Amino acid sequence: MPLLLLNQEDVERLLDPATMLDVLAQGFADLSAGNVVAPGRSGLRTPDGFFATMPGWRADGPIGVKLVTAFHDNPGRGLPGHQALICLFDPETGTPLVVMDGTHITALRTAGGAALSARLLARPGAQSLAIIGGGVQGIAHAHLMPLVRDVVDIRVWSRSAESAERVATVATRAQVVATAEEAVRDADIVCLCTSAQEPPVLAAWIAPGAHVTSVGLNPPGGELDPALLDRGRLFVESYDAFQPAPVGCPELEGLDPSLGTELGEVILGQRPGRETPDQITIYKSMGHAMEDVVTANLVYQAALAEGEGTPFVMENRP
Repeated sequence: MPLLLLNQEDVERLLDPATMLDVLAQGFADLSAGNVVAPGRSGLRTPDGFFATMPGWRADGPIGVKLVTAFHDNPGRGLPGHQALICLFDPETGTPLVVMDGTHITALRTAGGAALSARLLARPGAQSLAIIGGGVQGIAHAHLMPLVRDVVDIRVWSRSAESAERVATVATRAQVVATAEEAVRDADIVCLCTSAQEPPVLAAWIAPGAHVTSVGLNPPGGELDPALLDRGRLFVESYDAFQPAPVGCPELEGLDPSLGTELGEVILGQRPGRETPDQITIYKSMGHAMEDVVTANLVYQAALAEGEGTPFVMENRP
């Protein structure tokens, strides 16, 4: 079978967000059950950005690796801050199966993890949503959060009014507000989607019972106010989140991993999720290779079923 090539347009067409949430849920469960092999993220820094490799394998699927760059000045150049390729390999022979755009998958699976955390942890009647950040993640969260809660009040804030407007046009009932505090006051769900190295939202602004998600990663700082960890209960993709960057999250480095609960443990019923209506729940994402591999495999299987993609023969075989 020739190697399959899938460009960003192919990936966007083939990746169904609702199905992705279910695939991610199973992936998180497998991760907590020990059915995923994924060495910690490694990479190198240049004066302008970061390059990382993220390999992973779930026992019933292909081996995968994502090659991803994070260059936070790129939006000013008209380029995405994160760009990526994902490759999948046959787990029995090691044969390359597909090379696909990973930029869209990175955006959607990152927001997908946050949306899944809201499905598991936000109060059932949550109706107000605050999105902090006007970039790719702000837009992705505006697409996905309404899939898990019937939000009727969406407030968007970004340091750039223009980027905030772009996010607000994605979702109905969305409005741009003047300050981050105005966005998050009394919000049921608060989504931090920035590359900030200092918290744009203070813990004191978060209402009792809120669910807070944070997906920003920009060492050595971070967007999550450490004081919020004293007010709420922390949930993570993996306990690796407590390791030093680039594997883990700067905001969690040095903390006791027992402070956290893996989403997969909640899904498996091993540990509780939200315990009281007034409890603040916090999901801090570090980004895990499992999310890339299971999402890429979903796209690959859809491409095979629909006959999509461009075949590429790398070598002549008898």
